[in-house]
Amino acid sequence: MSWCRAWRAASTRPHKASLANGTIAVLAGGQDRIYPAEHASLLEAILPAGAALSEMPLGWEPRASDFPRRNRLISGLSLGVVIVEAAKRSGALITARCALEQGREVFAVPGSPLDPRAEGTNGLIKQGATPVTETADIVSVLQPIMEQHELLAREPEKEIMPDDGEPADDERTRIVSLLGPAPVQIDDLVRLAKSSPAVVRMVLLELEIAGRLERHGGGLVSLI
Repeated sequence: MSWCRAWRAASTRPHKASLANGTIAVLAGGQDRIYPAEHASLLEAILPAGAALSEMPLGWEPRASDFPRRNRLISGLSLGVVIVEAAKRSGALITARCALEQGREVFAVPGSPLDPRAEGTNGLIKQGATPVTETADIVSVLQPIMEQHELLAREPEKEIMPDDGEPADDERTRIVSLLGPAPVQIDDLVRLAKSSPAVVRMVLLELEIAGRLERHGGGLVSLI
């Protein structure tokens, strides 16, 4: 079995293990453009008790840049994300950054400092991610959050204005114009651009995918 096929098999195992209780698949392309195609049967098995989500229209063939965009939806749907393995520059680290910006918990499995595949996870732990060596490490962090969510769910609902986070062309131009080689706080970008945090995060994600953005510690970003 090739590495690619082995990775794909591993990525489907959590869905297969959760079929009875319900699981959510987030798609990079349209609902009728499953990638890879051999996962179509798995999607059919998910739907009776679960769901499949996509922000792309029907007929949309997934591109490489669509997968990091999809991963921000995965982190947004979750209480936390667990990064098992990640090189220094990988899509998994983009997912971790999205989770942090969305206020989600980030967990990382430590690895050998000699293994380049663990460079990203070890770096996350240095930056404050919760190290994970057993399931209890995750449960101990998420259990209080779940209990708090249950309490909030019992409170009267408050009207929330919708925010799809999709930037208009003029907003995108305005946000990019505020960036330069000198690092700037993301919070300052939101204030100066007079845009929502979701819109600013989307523009930053687009720039990062394009290789034009560098992230620094303390919520600072700059153009490359």
